[in-house]
Amino acid sequence: MTPQFDLVGTVVTDMARTLDFYRRLGLPIPADAETEPHVEVTLPTGVRLAWDTVETIRGFHPGFTPPAGSPRMSLAFRCADPAEVDRWYAELTAAGHHGELPPWDAVWGQRYAVLHDPDGNGVDLFAPLPTA
Repeated sequence: MTPQFDLVGTVVTDMARTLDFYRRLGLPIPADAETEPHVEVTLPTGVRLAWDTVETIRGFHPGFTPPAGSPRMSLAFRCADPAEVDRWYAELTAAGHHGELPPWDAVWGQRYAVLHDPDGNGVDLFAPLPTA
């Protein structure tokens, strides 16, 4: 069998704040998951997204040090239309989340914006621009 892409996992410092961020983006995160050391959801595509606390990882690997520095990956969320990119960016930044790049019309034909989740991971919002 060839390995199949199945899961994106991230390490979080504040599970409750992280889950609140992704719930706002519509992910089906179970209620009361904030107190769990490991949370995962299966997306409609079948790919899973998971979050683990630093303490959980250290329980298996005592010398673990959380990643530092700028984001090395980002999760991209497709929005219904360009106005939705603007709306979600405004809502998430108003809730106190870091807006890295405000919405703009990208040369590749999309309305695009970049945020950071509570742990500094890149989160892109995009929608196709109308064609002429």
